[in-house]
Amino acid sequence: MEDRRPPSSLDDFGTWEPVLRLMSAGDAERGAARPARVAGRISRHGWSLAHRGSAPSTARTAVKGVQRALARDGVPEVAFRAEVRPDGRTTLGVVRPSPVVEPAHGYPDLGVLVLVEGSLPGPWLRRPEPVPTAVPAPSADLALLERTLRERLPDAVGSTDEEIAAAEARLGITLSDELKVLYRVTRVDWRDDFEAARRAGDAVGCELGGLDDLNTVDGAARHPGWGIGATRAVGGAPDAAVQGLAGSPGWISFGSNGGDEFAVDLTPGPGGHLGQVILVDHEQSLGAELVADSLTDFVLGRVHEERRDHHGNRLPAVARVGTGFLESVEAAAHSDLEVLSVGHRYGTPFSIAPVAGLPRLRTLTASPGALADVLEVSGLTGLEFLELGARDWRVLLDAGAVPRTLKAAAVKVHDQDHLPVVDLANEILALWDRPRIQQTLLRGNLGPTA
Repeated sequence: MEDRRPPSSLDDFGTWEPVLRLMSAGDAERGAARPARVAGRISRHGWSLAHRGSAPSTARTAVKGVQRALARDGVPEVAFRAEVRPDGRTTLGVVRPSPVVEPAHGYPDLGVLVLVEGSLPGPWLRRPEPVPTAVPAPSADLALLERTLRERLPDAVGSTDEEIAAAEARLGITLSDELKVLYRVTRVDWRDDFEAARRAGDAVGCELGGLDDLNTVDGAARHPGWGIGATRAVGGAPDAAVQGLAGSPGWISFGSNGGDEFAVDLTPGPGGHLGQVILVDHEQSLGAELVADSLTDFVLGRVHEERRDHHGNRLPAVARVGTGFLESVEAAAHSDLEVLSVGHRYGTPFSIAPVAGLPRLRTLTASPGALADVLEVSGLTGLEFLELGARDWRVLLDAGAVPRTLKAAAVKVHDQDHLPVVDLANEILALWDRPRIQQTLLRGNLGPTA
């Protein structure tokens, strides 16, 4: 198809010369009469360059021409990679943003290929497990809660039962009895009566939302992207008070501390109480922390100070083999294994046969050269995310063995795989009939090494 984009200085080799000269200057490969390979990403307000030898001020000067071109074209970011020969002849590939690519967090890589539109990693789809034995905490005292709030807010005007019922209908869930008491005492409206809303928040112990502001915590809204999310797993002990989820229809957010959300938890873990108060950290994408056993405790200031680990990145769900972690794939094999990362180490590559058929294994990442036989990937029947080096992807593609269960994928760039990575990515995308990535190839000459 003919490219009908208007001419852009992003497609002018001269725009890129300062960046390429900076990154290839003194490169050991080029100095040894071998091609130098460089890569990076530049946005309107920042950059990531695979170059360690320059001060930030030098890099800032080099990238400013590209940033001006991005601003003129209304393009937020571009990725690039180039091969510079010893005589100065240079081939540069410029990749504009694509709706099928999540930008990489590590700069030489292209990014994550989203193979299924709107897909999410397993943890962000997980629903709460039922806990039929969950009951309110003994500290949940409706009379004490109402008395305390009325003493602190003697002039407050409460919400009506009809307004509370309307909120329940909107949310599709019955509010806890303690939440109903809270809103029967006070009606919060930050738009029409800021001072009254502030006083109500002071009385409760957080920035309190009104009935119209109540919402359930949506796990999908906390999704950090496939690049991070694919390697995470839901944490939590079997007797945890809070289920290690991204969100739940039973987490009713009623206030905040200015950034994080406080929620009443109607889907507690086996060790929790119905109606406990939890904190949903805006800097975390999974899990929540127990704050108080009841809303009564929360209002009275009887809160839990201990914070539990909710990162969900430890065995048995997540395992890293090689590069100083586990010494073998056998050591990682476990029925609860969800994420396996295989790093390159000096010596014999790893076989992944010991994890074949594991029921929950959904993510495999492997450094280039780390797998003894990449075709063993076909034994991983539930993969939703796969990250491999370009040569390993080539083997899978040529054998017709790319797992069709995948929802997302990534090509780990290695030195010798530099420029062809976009063509390889497009072959993968074609298997899912996804739009192709557009790469513009530019050629120029930086002159011979000094």
